Formats: sequence, C-alpha cells, structure tokens
Amino acid sequence: MTPVTTPADLVSRRAVGQSLEAPFYTGEEFFGLDIEAVFARHWIFAATEAEIPEPGDYVTVTLGPYSIIIVRDDDEDVRAFHNVCRHRGARILNEDRGSVGNIVCGYHLWTYGVDGTLRHAESQAPDFDRKCFSLKSVHVRTVAGLVYICLAQEPPADFDEIITRVEPYLAPHNLARAKVAAQIDLVEHGNWKLTMENNRECYHCVGHPELQQCYFPTYGYAEQDVPAALRPTYVRFLKTDADARTTYESLGLPYAAIEELDNRPTGFRIQREPLDGAGESYTPDGTAACKRLLADFPTARLGRLSFHTQPNAWFHIMADHAITFSAIPLGPDRTLVRTTWLVHADAVEGVDYDLDTLTKIWKATNDQDAVFVARAQRGISSPAYVPGPYSPTEEQVEAFVNWYVTRLKAHLERQR
Repeated sequence: MTPVTTPADLVSRRAVGQSLEAPFYTGEEFFGLDIEAVFARHWIFAATEAEIPEPGDYVTVTLGPYSIIIVRDDDEDVRAFHNVCRHRGARILNEDRGSVGNIVCGYHLWTYGVDGTLRHAESQAPDFDRKCFSLKSVHVRTVAGLVYICLAQEPPADFDEIITRVEPYLAPHNLARAKVAAQIDLVEHGNWKLTMENNRECYHCVGHPELQQCYFPTYGYAEQDVPAALRPTYVRFLKTDADARTTYESLGLPYAAIEELDNRPTGFRIQREPLDGAGESYTPDGTAACKRLLADFPTARLGRLSFHTQPNAWFHIMADHAITFSAIPLGPDRTLVRTTWLVHADAVEGVDYDLDTLTKIWKATNDQDAVFVARAQRGISSPAYVPGPYSPTEEQVEAFVNWYVTRLKAHLERQR
C-alpha cells in the first residue's frame, strides 16, 4: 500500500532552491492550510484609505471563510470588524463597498454604529446588555495610506517596527490624501502562490513589451550575469541610477533598498529606483501620466518607489500616481488580483490625466501575467510535473517560498 503523504511531509521535504511540489498549488487541503496558517495569522494588505475617504464609507474583504468590514468611523479613524451579526451570525454587509450611517443587518435589523457598537436590537429580554454584543474587532493598521488587517488574536509583533522603517519612504507621496482613479479586479486561473511567484521575478519580462518601454528589465541581475542583449540597457540603467540617487539625496528622499523577505514574520522589501524613458511614470514613453503630482515635488522624474510585503501585496509609487496590487486566494486554482490607481485628490480626469494612459501599462501587464499564471497552473496539474530549479534572478521567488514554508511549519507545529 502506498503511504499517505501529508502536508507536514511535503513541507518538511521541501528542497531549497526549487519550486514546490504539485499539491501545494492544486490541493484543497493546502488551500485551507494557506488561509489558516498565512492569511488568518499575518498582516494582510486589504485596501487603501482612498477607498474610504468619508465617515461611513466601507469596503468588504473576503479571506477564505472570513468576511471583514473596513470602515471609516465618525472620528475618521479606520476600523475593521468581522462581517458577522452578533445575533445569529448572518452576513451583514453584502456589497463590496458602499457608504452607511449605521451598519444594519438585513435579517433582524440589529443595528451597529460605524464604531462597531450595537445601537439597536428589537424585542430583547429586560436584562439584555447591548455593550456585550458589539461587532468583533479585527486588528487594523494604516501605513501612510495603506490599510492592513490581521485576523489573529495576537498579530505578528514586528509590524510596528516595519511601519517605522517604511513610512519615511511612503509618506512624501501623500497617499492618505489621494483618490481612486481606477480599480480593476482580475481573476487569475492559478494558485495564489503562482501569482506571487510570477510577480517576484522578471525572468519572464520579455513577455511584457509594454512594461519594458519604461521599466529596466535588468532588475535582479548581478553585473556579471547580465545577458549580452541587455548589456546596453544595463549601462543606461547605471547612468540613470546614479543621476536618480543625486536627485533623491537633494530632496531628502530615502532610496536605499531594505530587504528582509524571509527572516521575519512580516517579510518586506522597499527601494526607490529609476524608470526608463523619461523616468517619470509607468507610461509608454515614461512621462508623467498625471499633470497634478501627488505632492509638491519639484520634479516628476523620481522613478518608482517599489514596496512589497509578504504574503500578498506589491506597490509602485511615482511622483504623479501610485498603483497598489493585492492577491486574494479564491480557491486552489483561482486568485483575485486587485489593482488600484491613485492620483492627487484634486486631479481631474480628462484635464490632469487620461485614464487610458494612466492604466495602459499595468492593464496590459496584468493580462499577460494572468496568461502565464494559468499556463503554470495547467502544467503543475499534470502528473508529469516535478519541481524545477530557480534561476539566480529568481532569488525573491525563493525568498517568498521560504517565507511561506516557514509559516506553514510554525502552524503545523502549533497544531501538534
């Protein structure tokens, strides 16, 4: 009889420097494990403050069986709650986003304030104490306009330190006072880890012709490993990078890379670096997509601030606009990729920016990535699949997988 291979067996025999075995990407058991060990225990990027600009504005986020309300309260603070009525457990808010005066359950009309307190519950016993039936809170932190949540009772304690280190990079762009110019949801037909692995390397970037018009494809290469075809681009990058650092230093903008992707509970990376072409933005010629800059910068030629956090988010922030990305598992072979474009709160579409120009590069890139991820999922689902080696340029993929496997090991050990 063939012995049963458990998730713990697969986790323990994972080979460093190689992709994961097929069940990690295809199995229902691993999908449930990923929700409980990763998405229900770590800080997850969930929204931007720009999505909830006014008191009562809310968005809902689904992580496996969990539904979370993120809402701005009457004091303009960002709050988060489980989207579960304290009466008999009904789902309260059923739309992805909206605006409310109070949070009202449509089943028996239990009514909660936007601070989560129960304000009205009809026909209760005389000794019923409304104070005991507030909505269950979810940990929430805002990071220079980015909203993170954590479902764990005790979130990873390193997040405050990370905020202190990354906010000086993010704060100059005023994302907390930006507005949403566009948001696109794309369902990729692949496991969420394939989405993240694909995002964490540019080994495949020849498949992104639009992106390569303004992005240096030499990213991730050590100097001695740059292919001959990319050598002229690499030389141009070195010159552009030196010029960019001079600009950053003159403006007091931090730019040095901080990379701690797999050696801590909240893995992250942040760096400011140049773009190709005009060097201002993600557009076909690299010029700014929005004439109204996010802040009072003396120049739009600031390249990009690249930031990403394990397990599910990455960001590109320029002088003129910012783009946020999140990957949310929908099933073993489906992942929601949400892309949000932010511009200055006073920027006017058709006057300060053209929406097609603003979104062109990343709409094309996301569509192309969805094809790559679907191909990877189909191939991994074949009995012929065996794990293969990562290229040296895929070091961030290895860091992501190592971080992920470390989280699973810790979770499985807690269950013993």
